[in-house]
Amino acid sequence: RAPCLASSRLVSPRLLKVPTGGMTTFNMQHGFTEALVRGMRSGFLKDQDYHHLTQCENLEDVKMNLQETDYDQFLSDVTTVTPSIIQQKATEKMVIEFQYMRAHSVEPLSSFMDFIAIEYMIENVMLLLKGTLSGRDVNELMEQCHPLGMFKESTMRLCTAFDNSPKGYSDLYQTVLVETPVGKYFSEILAQKSAMLENAGEVRNVLEEVEIEILKNSLMKLYLEDFYYFCQEIGGETAPLMCELLKAKSDQRAINITLNSFGTPLNEPSMRDGDGWPTRKSLYPSIGFLYPEGTELLVNVSDEQTLGVAMEKIGGIYSSIWNTHVNEAISDKSIDDAFFEREVEMLELAFENQMHFACFYAYTKLKEQEIRNLVWISECIVQQQKEEVNKFVPCFSASAPWRNRRP
Repeated sequence: RAPCLASSRLVSPRLLKVPTGGMTTFNMQHGFTEALVRGMRSGFLKDQDYHHLTQCENLEDVKMNLQETDYDQFLSDVTTVTPSIIQQKATEKMVIEFQYMRAHSVEPLSSFMDFIAIEYMIENVMLLLKGTLSGRDVNELMEQCHPLGMFKESTMRLCTAFDNSPKGYSDLYQTVLVETPVGKYFSEILAQKSAMLENAGEVRNVLEEVEIEILKNSLMKLYLEDFYYFCQEIGGETAPLMCELLKAKSDQRAINITLNSFGTPLNEPSMRDGDGWPTRKSLYPSIGFLYPEGTELLVNVSDEQTLGVAMEKIGGIYSSIWNTHVNEAISDKSIDDAFFEREVEMLELAFENQMHFACFYAYTKLKEQEIRNLVWISECIVQQQKEEVNKFVPCFSASAPWRNRRP
């Protein structure tokens, strides 16, 4: 399917002058970097590592056990260990590894890895905007930004320095947001709201009156579509593997947007469909396994009961995921847990093929999941909730349900 005009405007202008290559030529350009990411794959925590961590009585024991893993001395300069410190240090380690691989990459892998980082840039920009509108300190906000989504610090600080006035909001867009790596996505959204941005108050309305989560969902929709079409341009083994992953991520966002819209204005009949912005339909990515038939079903649901009917009609894995949500009180597993399990399965399988870029995306997302696991275990230990400590999704686990699934 050819991309729509709105999406095609956002496809990266970078020219893929160097092809990714096939079995005979891939290693000339990307063999070393791929060897790096596959070597780093062996550094994920093993089942026995998780077992030792869940038996710890305090976070000093966690620190000691992690010294026997690939994390080694990452907490050596920390005197008091807390879950937030573990998250911060583990994230810093992941970012250093990502940047090391990025430094050894060439086009089009360099642009591909930049696309991975853009998702975190969106998170950071939205954090800065939301915090500024709430009157929070800029230094506190900068500390909370994800290190993989950092860009020019002066530009990031300018995102928080605008005046609370029509001219201030206009300057924010025209001189700051357009200069960020995600500026083209803001441009598209604001163009939908105010074609020529003739009235500065229109920019303020988008950023202030519209819920910040709606703006974030709109940015993520455009980002996923842009990344999807970029991967199609790359071709080779990367295209089918990455497009599968991005389709699944888009479906997850569409379902979560629908579920979270109940009880909000987005669930009003006039706000579910239509050509205006924002409507619930306008937040659904125009890619995915659900698109377009499945997303049309989601547009018309009004509550969890009708959403359940739609999910049953869609069937397959999504029917199973919905059943997890329905039986959450019994199974003690949320719909987010079900999505995490499916994502981990798909990301692990990305390492089974060779000579493609999807393993770089998979490595980043699986490391993110591993960090969530470490924080969960640490929080359970601190709060003395040992009966909950095993409720996480390990990566590359020999006992993963999908590995033991019979055909």
